[in-house]
Amino acid sequence: MITPFTIRTDPAALDDLAERLRRWRAPNQLAGSGWERGTELGYLRELVEHWSGAYDWRAHEARLNRFDQATTEIEGQRVHFLHVRSPHAAAMPIVLSHGWPGSVVEFLDVIDPLTDPTAHGGQAEDAFHVVAPSLPGYGFSGPTSAPGWHPRRIAGAFCQLMAELGYECYGAQGGDWGSIVSANMADLEPAHVIGLHLNFVAVPKPDGEDPSTLTDEERAGLAAMHRWRLTGAGYQEIQATKPQTLGYGLEDSPVGLAAWIIEKFQSWSDCGGDVEHSFTKDQLLTNVMVYWLTATATSSTRLYHEMRQAGAAALPQARVEVPTGIANYPGEITRVPRRWVEHRYNVVRWSEMARGGHFAAMEVPELFVEDVREFFRPLRTSAVSGG
Repeated sequence: MITPFTIRTDPAALDDLAERLRRWRAPNQLAGSGWERGTELGYLRELVEHWSGAYDWRAHEARLNRFDQATTEIEGQRVHFLHVRSPHAAAMPIVLSHGWPGSVVEFLDVIDPLTDPTAHGGQAEDAFHVVAPSLPGYGFSGPTSAPGWHPRRIAGAFCQLMAELGYECYGAQGGDWGSIVSANMADLEPAHVIGLHLNFVAVPKPDGEDPSTLTDEERAGLAAMHRWRLTGAGYQEIQATKPQTLGYGLEDSPVGLAAWIIEKFQSWSDCGGDVEHSFTKDQLLTNVMVYWLTATATSSTRLYHEMRQAGAAALPQARVEVPTGIANYPGEITRVPRRWVEHRYNVVRWSEMARGGHFAAMEVPELFVEDVREFFRPLRTSAVSGG
C-alpha cells in the first residue's frame, strides 16, 4: 500500500545534534597535509561552524517536502520515494536512482526542469514524471532489517514500485549504485524499461580484448582508475567486510559521519580540489542530515557487504539490450573504453560531458538534465504514462 509521506523532524533530534556538534573532538593533522590523507581538518572545522550556526535544516526539510513523497512496503522493507508528476499530459515516467554516499537530495535541482521543462528553457515534449526512490537502507526508506538487499533485489523492488504506481513503460537513470540498480531493472524488465541512462559505468576487460588497440586517451582513463583503486578505494573494503564496526562511529558522531561522506564529494567531483567549487555547504550538509536523522549510515554501507556476498548474482545476467546512454563526466572515478561497455550494454549514445563528476545531478544539474532529455527524446514513442 502506498502511503503519503512528509518529513517531520523531532525537535529533540535537532537539539541532540546541536549538543554533539558543540562537543565534537577533532584529531590532530600533520602540518602541511591537505585532502590527500582524508578530510582536511581546517575545512571540517569551517563546515561544523556553519552547521552549528547558519545552517537551517528546517528550510531544507521544507524544500524536500515541497515534492510529493510516499512510502510503500516491498518484501518486508519500507521504500520511500519522491513522486513528482509533470503538468504536461504526455510526460514520460523516469526512475532516478542514487547511490552511496548520496540520497534523493542529489536530485533536488533537476526535478523541476525534468517535470516542467517549459518553465526551465525546454519543450513540453521533453517532460518527465519523476520517481526518485531512496535505496533500501538509505535515508527515509529507513534501515534494512534483514540481509539480502543487493542491487538486483533492489531493482526488482523498484520495478514493482513502478507497477504499483501504474507506469507501464518508463526510463531508468542512475549513478553509482543507482547505475547497477538501473541496469538490473533493464535486464529484469526489458519490456517496461524503454531506455537506460547511466552517469557511472564500470565493466571488466572483455575476454580476448587486445590492449595494444587502446587509444592514448583510453589508456589514461584506465591508468587513472588504477591509481584510484590504490589510493581511494579503501572505504570499499571496510564497508564490504566490516560495516557494523564502522557504523558505531558513523551513528554516534555527526562530525565523523560528515567527514566520511564529504571526503567523497571532494575527491569524486570536478572541483579542482575545492569542494565548494562544485557544492555549497548547505548541499553537503543536507545530504549528511538525511543519513544522520534517519540513522541509516550503517545500513547504507551494508550494500557493499551484500554486493560482495551476492557476487555476479547481483548484476545483470545477460547483455542489456535496452537502448543505453552513457554520460561520461570528467571528474568521474571510472572511465572505461566504449567498446568494453558495448560488450555489456546496447550503447546508442555516448556523451563526453564538459564538466562534472560522480554526483552529476547535484554538481552540474543543467548538463545532466540536457543529456537526459536528449537521450530519451527518440525513445518516447514507446513510453506510456500512468499512475
